[in-house]
Amino acid sequence: MKNRFLKVLAVLAAGSSLSAGASAQSNTAPQSSPCSGEEFRQLDFWVGDWHAEWDNGDGTTGFGENLITRDEYGDCVIYERFSTENFAGAPFRGMSVSTYHAPVGAWRQSWVDDSGGYFALVGGPGGENDDYDFMVENTRIVDSAPYRRMIWQDVTPDSFTWRWQGRASEDEAWADLWVILYTRADRE
Repeated sequence: MKNRFLKVLAVLAAGSSLSAGASAQSNTAPQSSPCSGEEFRQLDFWVGDWHAEWDNGDGTTGFGENLITRDEYGDCVIYERFSTENFAGAPFRGMSVSTYHAPVGAWRQSWVDDSGGYFALVGGPGGENDDYDFMVENTRIVDSAPYRRMIWQDVTPDSFTWRWQGRASEDEAWADLWVILYTRADRE
């Protein structure tokens, strides 16, 4: 019995040494990120601290803040935190996660907010003939989901225009529902 116990301890100690050796080896060996391809950089223009400003439609101007980071999941996920105190007269907060989904060759975004809103969106950068720099639209998980999309236009290092658009059916033209002018706060 004592012999068996000593053998188990020896095996555990050897395994522990192997794990420590493997850890030390993996810490020194260069590892490439699974999200290091240039496709994962297509939305990098959005990363930063932004001031948001829009026309409320009643003669007043709305203001918000949007912090876009890659801090929680490295190069794989862009994390958005949006907040305003005066959207349609009330506070509004939301967040999204966006990632390039290599198996389908497109960006995916999930948006949620404090009004119960949820959108699953898919898209990517605009092409030569598009009037936008980047666009994602909802995947219409159920038939009753509204047709919605967001587009980024006129992107510069310090500003862009963001449009939340909708339409009643697939046959209709897109219409602006909310247009926000973004200016970079982290370069002031």
